[in-house]
Amino acid sequence: MGHNSGETSLPGVSVVLPILNEERFLADAISAILAQRYNGELEVILALGPSQDRTNEIATELAAKDPRIVIVENPTGRTAAGLNRAIAAARYAIICRIDGHAEISENYIARAVETMQSTGAVNVGGIMAAVGKNKFEYAVATAMRSPLGVGGARFHVGGKPGPADTVYLGLFNREKLQEVGGYDERFTRAQDWELNYRLRQAGGIIWFDPELVVTYRPRPNLKALCKQYFEYGRWRRAVVRSHKGTVNYRYLAPPLAVAVSVLSIVLGSTVHPLFLIPVGLYLLGNLVGSVMIGKSWSERVRLPAVLATMHFSWGTGFLTSPKNLIQ
Repeated sequence: MGHNSGETSLPGVSVVLPILNEERFLADAISAILAQRYNGELEVILALGPSQDRTNEIATELAAKDPRIVIVENPTGRTAAGLNRAIAAARYAIICRIDGHAEISENYIARAVETMQSTGAVNVGGIMAAVGKNKFEYAVATAMRSPLGVGGARFHVGGKPGPADTVYLGLFNREKLQEVGGYDERFTRAQDWELNYRLRQAGGIIWFDPELVVTYRPRPNLKALCKQYFEYGRWRRAVVRSHKGTVNYRYLAPPLAVAVSVLSIVLGSTVHPLFLIPVGLYLLGNLVGSVMIGKSWSERVRLPAVLATMHFSWGTGFLTSPKNLIQ
């Protein structure tokens, strides 16, 4: 598993991870990578940011136990910068991008390499399979895997294999990745979507394969979830500004919901109660949807707040995103 490339023509793979404050999940993430059923060479490059917990200590301990683990410094802690540093230090022609709080299935790399070779894609990725560890996270995971929470993106809700606008994380052709300039370090969020757009503009294929499953750990509370989705909205608007014509109507639903709801509340409280109907319909739809997608009453009780937080945080972030966000 990852050592005996002399018996095969499989290409070597450099797995790169930008790491910051991941002490809860890092060991499991690395374990899943090193346990890959892949007969080519494998290395794991950790770009360590200035973590405030035991992350870097854990990373150093892991590297001391396995020579396939390499550490590079990422002083800014920014994801795109860390990825570029890790890629620059990589030995192999294929780059696999993983997060420190994600776990890949044991045949992930083997299948992704096979898919890349058969399709000629420059990036191959799959499902962002949100899996919680407590009752709140269970509800967030259900929301993240439903069109009610995140729209119809295949990397969230699944679908048929084929070309896509973007995928979750992914396995890249390093040469093509570097030809477009790697990750744009001006983007704090949405750097994957932005990179995949440039790869597509350069003629590359981004390929979605639903058999590629990555376990993702959701945020542990409403405050963290709100911050996450607010940032998603802000930076998705930045991508739209940088690359004209990339607006997807799916992304306009949350900001529209925010604008209509605020207007509904203002007019309903100052002009006539009938104007409260739109926000009332949203809340009713939220409740009905929560009952439908919830897997237990524990989830159904929490889902209305989770869904509203995701929708309104994303929408508010999108609407308030400053033009000077990218310098």
